[in-house]
Amino acid sequence: MVERKLLVLFGSQTGTAQDTAERIGREAKRRHFQCRVEALDSYDVANLINELLVIFVCATTGQGDPPDNMKMFWRFLFRKNLPPGSLCQLDYAVLGLGDSSYPKFNFVAKKLHKRVLQLGGNPLLPVALGDDQHDLGPDAVVDPWLLALWDKILALYPLPPGLEIISPDVRFSAGDVVMIQPQNCPEDVQQFCQLLRLDPDRCFVLKPTDPDASLPALLPQPCTIRHLVTHYLDISCVPRRSFFELLSYFSTNELEREKLQEFSSAQGQEELYSYCNRPRRTTLEALWDFPHTTCAIPPEYLLDLIPRIRPRAFSIASSMLAHPDRIQILMAVVRYKTQLSKPRRGLCSTWLASLNPEQGDFRVPLWVKKGGMKFPADPDTPVIMIGPGTGVAPFRAAIQERVAQGRRGNCLFFGCRQKSKDFYCQAEWEELVTKGFLTLFTAFSRDQEEKVYVQHRIQENQRLVWELLNSRNAHIYLAGNAKQMPAAVAEALQSVLQLEGGLSPSEAEEHLIALERSQRFQSETWS
Repeated sequence: MVERKLLVLFGSQTGTAQDTAERIGREAKRRHFQCRVEALDSYDVANLINELLVIFVCATTGQGDPPDNMKMFWRFLFRKNLPPGSLCQLDYAVLGLGDSSYPKFNFVAKKLHKRVLQLGGNPLLPVALGDDQHDLGPDAVVDPWLLALWDKILALYPLPPGLEIISPDVRFSAGDVVMIQPQNCPEDVQQFCQLLRLDPDRCFVLKPTDPDASLPALLPQPCTIRHLVTHYLDISCVPRRSFFELLSYFSTNELEREKLQEFSSAQGQEELYSYCNRPRRTTLEALWDFPHTTCAIPPEYLLDLIPRIRPRAFSIASSMLAHPDRIQILMAVVRYKTQLSKPRRGLCSTWLASLNPEQGDFRVPLWVKKGGMKFPADPDTPVIMIGPGTGVAPFRAAIQERVAQGRRGNCLFFGCRQKSKDFYCQAEWEELVTKGFLTLFTAFSRDQEEKVYVQHRIQENQRLVWELLNSRNAHIYLAGNAKQMPAAVAEALQSVLQLEGGLSPSEAEEHLIALERSQRFQSETWS
């Protein structure tokens, strides 16, 4: 049997690349590899010709310079007298960590990948380019890249008989989020392949046309068309103006080309909005409307034409103290009508809802990220939580955590349309109220003639809210839909500050801003 050894080498300036390398080392040990993690300059580079499997993790500093702890390695690797096939037995992967606001973004990782390839190395995946400027930080690239990398490595070095991957020590706390990578449904994938006259089982190898271009980390090499469309191409998103512009270049049909050019022109934006955005028409549906053009799309342009499926963020709705081996989320299955005959569906929620655990195990790619909400460390600090609808999810995690620690002073304002249909976690809340761990106020907006929302309940209980804020230094948390609710809640809180605290309207507004600055008022809303 081939020896299961892995070497992780890092070049790190601030410690981020080292942390990532050590994380990879831990993941390797869970997969039963003998693994060493070393700084590049601590490693005897002359031994590289004997290595079979290496992962490089490197940062880029200054104007495209290597970090201090890999400079000797760098000089050695770029000697001109090194034979071209000297690393022919090496399987390798390169993970770069950089910042796209700098001109030489991830220059070291790109150059290292290219040099090892020149010396005969066999890349397991395209170079990964983590970016500090991404909304989700470098993990937006690193996490899916590592999932794909382990799939590759385990195909080359299968687990020994009788052994399984050791479960990760996933840790999270109240306020954290789980990122879930969804996929397209088989019916949509089939329709897409039929429209473009593609064989879903055809294999291809992706190669960059530009040496500095990075390839999608999620895609295996070789890859099938079915895998590409299922896991990568976001055919359910509403297409942008650039989609129609690129599509117009492929069109062989005069009428279709004229319409595509109109949609991609400045003058045609109102009509494009009416065609796409207002009815929430998907990319797949738009392709149906331009059949002559669609069947003429060169497959090599698919990645330019259609964006990748982005991961979805869900607030974790459970505490490790209550459910140590589970991550629970509270999810509404997105389904609504527009002027189009077919109902609109949310990609991630529809996919998750379609999975039936009774039919076997399903693989759901996910990872945990730190959330924006931080709950008080002091056990005596009360919390006022305002969470209408699925906005109550992070508060369920917080309440479970606080109850497990014996903390009282938990006040929840929950709202939904109808008590009989969407009073989430009703039995759980009522039990905690009975035990004295929770003070609960509910607003069921459609259960009476006059609509009642959480902001009304706040005003009705203004004395309690003021006492908790003023006398007991309570923290306020708000989560839910970002339309009218946050402004209405802020107005209700200002009203409490005025009526109970005797503040003027401007003082109440300033006081609420001060609470936000000191993180005693935190909110997490989404559209």
